[in-house]
Amino acid sequence: MALPGGGQLTERSSMVAVSLEDNGADQSAVSMGASGSGGISQYPGAPKVAKIVVKTVSGRRGQDPVKPPKKLAVFRCNWLCGLFGVRQFPPRGCWLVMDVCGVFCAIFTWLLLVFAEYVACTVILANSESAVFNWIAGAIFHSLIGLSFWSHCKAMFSDPGAVPLGNATEENIRSLGCGSEGADRIVYKCGKCSSIKPDRSHHCSVCRRCIRKMDHHCPWVNNCVGECNQKYFVLFTLYICAVSCFAIFMTVHHFVKCSDWDICRPTLTQPLPIVLLVLLIFESIIFGLFTAIMFGDQIHSILKDQTGIETLKRERHSWKRQSRMSLLEGVFGQPISWRWLSPFSPPSFTKSAPQRLCLYSV
Repeated sequence: MALPGGGQLTERSSMVAVSLEDNGADQSAVSMGASGSGGISQYPGAPKVAKIVVKTVSGRRGQDPVKPPKKLAVFRCNWLCGLFGVRQFPPRGCWLVMDVCGVFCAIFTWLLLVFAEYVACTVILANSESAVFNWIAGAIFHSLIGLSFWSHCKAMFSDPGAVPLGNATEENIRSLGCGSEGADRIVYKCGKCSSIKPDRSHHCSVCRRCIRKMDHHCPWVNNCVGECNQKYFVLFTLYICAVSCFAIFMTVHHFVKCSDWDICRPTLTQPLPIVLLVLLIFESIIFGLFTAIMFGDQIHSILKDQTGIETLKRERHSWKRQSRMSLLEGVFGQPISWRWLSPFSPPSFTKSAPQRLCLYSV
């Protein structure tokens, strides 16, 4: 049986009995056991007992649960790092997925930004005759590079909305209570990370966690794109696309202007600057198109209120529909302001905050 949250429903289930309050009547005992094993019992005259049925969800039918998440590798810093207040890497409370492919892609992204900055400073801006152009173009380019880098770091080191590990305990399940009007409630438990599976959450095989409102796992940011870091990922694609377009403009402007200036002709006759400019154009075109497509796909998913993995699995749209402005505010914060474009400002919710921990319930 396929579930709207992804995965298959196994036959393993358990029930927690939670008594309904009745005027003048004592609450019944709370018990937990396997379904059909007599774990729930009533005595004569006892109040009505509503059940919370816990069903385990696995990735595929008959598939064994994967190994538990690896513990985060912590590296102790030397005395030099201690001068800046850093005692260990990653810092305490920092989210970092220890995936070799993801770490390589993230470092490669940083190197591409450094390469673009180097070519712009040493080849384009250093050989420009106009001081006004240098100041304006340099300020815009450096600002876009800084915003791109910080958006990438925030998307990489921010918790995407991971469900706490092993929270599917009897005490937590009992605290959920029953459904409306004393109806039974079905709570789904992930068989891979032993967590209560919230609404619209999916288990990531790389992070080895259930991620709330998971869109996809992006190796370029070495993290999942989920409920809590989708804003930073959208800004990362936006600023990378913007800096790529501006780099193409600066390169073309450099070739056009230097064809008429004697001061630039010696520079263009050298093979190395020409090779660097060609590589910069190639890099800008490739990643500009890629990030433009990703940015459009993210905005479309937000306005459609359907994540990428939900679209891929063709899951039924069973949740409450909202206006487009409410969907944008649920990602970038409330109300609409310039902070939507700032990776330094986390999303703030001043009105009714979105329901981030809504559970599947029947």
